[in-house]
Amino acid sequence: MSSCRQPKNIMSKKKRDIPQFQTPIIETHCHLDYLDVEQLAGILKKSFEVGIERIVTIAVSPDNLEKVMALTRESSAIWGTQGIHPHEANHYNTDVEEMIRANAQNPRILAIGEIGLDYYYDHVDRSIQRSAFERQLELAAELDLPVVIHSRDADKDTQDILQSYSGRLPRKGVIHSFTSSRALAEYCLSEGFFLGFNGITTFNKADNVREVVSITPVEQLILETDAPYLTPVPYRGKPNAPYYLPFIAEKIAQVKDIAVEELLQRAYDNSLSLFFR
Repeated sequence: MSSCRQPKNIMSKKKRDIPQFQTPIIETHCHLDYLDVEQLAGILKKSFEVGIERIVTIAVSPDNLEKVMALTRESSAIWGTQGIHPHEANHYNTDVEEMIRANAQNPRILAIGEIGLDYYYDHVDRSIQRSAFERQLELAAELDLPVVIHSRDADKDTQDILQSYSGRLPRKGVIHSFTSSRALAEYCLSEGFFLGFNGITTFNKADNVREVVSITPVEQLILETDAPYLTPVPYRGKPNAPYYLPFIAEKIAQVKDIAVEELLQRAYDNSLSLFFR
């Protein structure tokens, strides 16, 4: 008796379309200069189509300070920051500080950042990281600008340093891509800082981040992608982009047990208050 193999019933695995909402969204943290330059125009167009109203692109190193400045001139919807990431802290010097100070006079520059401490990768000696962090906090205080802070596996030193500077930062800032302890979250919130949440909130093993989301007042959270990194489910594994923010908003609203539109309005108002007042 002859047999033949029956064709498999192949089910479509098409991922969900990006949801669209009525409330506009501010992308508070991404790295547009790290995205594919040839695709940037399309990425921006798609982002605007799904409701992204403004985009803040973040500086991290001496060689991208001017790239961020150039991006802010490409569209009235693109804004920027100036600062040196802890991975690049060994490049922080007086000349770089003067460049940041000069560029930060531009009204398209909203904050000093991305600054902080990263003891997970430890690319730079910790004492050098702390020095660069403190000098840039001084600069933010001098310029009356908020700060965009990176903290990874450095909770104690981050809190110790902020305790010395928080009172001199009337506009406070945001601890972006928050993955630190609940204790650091509670301290930063008590000092009036915002916490930034991104695609990590959608990851299966990120219960610790969702716990912090749950205890963060909606008046103190903002949305970000950190694109091209940390793409949210269901597009995890692909390059990230601002147009994936609606998925992040959905997850945070679910954790907070509030309507997505309410979450988006709160996050929008918070972003305006932090960066655009």
